[in-house]
Amino acid sequence: MKIIKYPGKEDWKEILKRPALNTESLNDTVKGILNRVKTEGDKAVLECEATFDKVQLASLAVSADEIEEAESLISDDLKAAIILAKENIETFHSAQRFTGKKVETRPGVVCWQKAVGIEKVGLYVPGGTAPLFSTVLMLATPARIAGCKEIVLCTPPNREGKVHPAILFAANLAGVNKIFKAGGVQAIGAMAYGTESVPKVYKIFGPGNQYVTAAKQLVSLRDVAIDMPAGPSEVEVLADQSANPAFVAADLLSQAEHGIDSQAVLITTSEELIEKVCAEVESQLAQLPRKEIAAKSLDNSKLILVNDMDEAISMTNEYAPEHLIIETANYMEVAEQITNAGSVFLGSLTPESAGDYASGTNHTLPTNGYAKAYSGVSLDSFIRKITFQEITSQGIQTIGPAIETMAANEQLDAHKNAVTVRLNSLK
Repeated sequence: MKIIKYPGKEDWKEILKRPALNTESLNDTVKGILNRVKTEGDKAVLECEATFDKVQLASLAVSADEIEEAESLISDDLKAAIILAKENIETFHSAQRFTGKKVETRPGVVCWQKAVGIEKVGLYVPGGTAPLFSTVLMLATPARIAGCKEIVLCTPPNREGKVHPAILFAANLAGVNKIFKAGGVQAIGAMAYGTESVPKVYKIFGPGNQYVTAAKQLVSLRDVAIDMPAGPSEVEVLADQSANPAFVAADLLSQAEHGIDSQAVLITTSEELIEKVCAEVESQLAQLPRKEIAAKSLDNSKLILVNDMDEAISMTNEYAPEHLIIETANYMEVAEQITNAGSVFLGSLTPESAGDYASGTNHTLPTNGYAKAYSGVSLDSFIRKITFQEITSQGIQTIGPAIETMAANEQLDAHKNAVTVRLNSLK
């Protein structure tokens, strides 16, 4: 890990750069696959599965028998853990329900909003180097609470044509309607355009590799909405001399094992902490089954020493991390000054892993600095708000003249006339 001491503000931009994710270079390949799926449907998806996932599938749909079998293939401990996590995610997201309020903006002019679930949503859950059954809970649970009528899930199968049983168990528990064996670009295309098997959806959610990211961006241009731009996962630990170096190292490594393009950053006011964290990282890394992946990821990672906590906070807000862990003596005071972050973890006993799995918050979060403008997935991500208004005779007489004046000055006489005819009818 690269150690940087007391950088000048003019160097922050370069220091805080993420690992490059240039999806534009993939666009020709991705467009080719998307076009095939759009025109050939299931046939193209099945052929892509044979090419990319090395599996010959008779059909894309996961059967009821496979879902039933999955429950018997995972341990009771894992089932109990998934159920606990789902309950906490449900509790947290249920509290986000929107209650519309009628507002009388002028006598006789009443406006209000109504929240409506997106009817059809598509969830993408990577298989890859780890079966992310936790992502199933993070996406399907709020979708069901929001009232989405059709919840479709795509996830790549293994070479035997099976989906990881924990993914199937979580999907069934969280209320997914249809599950399909499809990964990568072909899965995004299937949900964006619809095939003989896979329904077309209105919005696609979920993480993925750079090909999935490029596919989501391309289909979002005209065919379907997506949750947010996304890149490799990242964490920042903001710490002072009171932080436990073993905890800090564990947090950095838990991020690093996601993938070789993940990034872990420590910003601290304590040079002694950096030295101790380096030693702890080496010690803990040696024990990890995924140590090769984590070690490559650490090449993107930085330990940054700054002059004081004000500078640490300012640098943090500039970085806008996906995950921010604050391990300082006065972490609540520091947290109040954080304006740019996806999800924040407070105090020495709150690891990022808690939010990744079971505390209740959502782990689908903006990366690559998008936390400056985007929120993570929440109940709002699965709903639309429709506005309503009702105007009485008193109301149209109150605001009508203002509408007429504004329309006339914009030279939109038909707009003006729509009010004028009503006012004349009341004379």
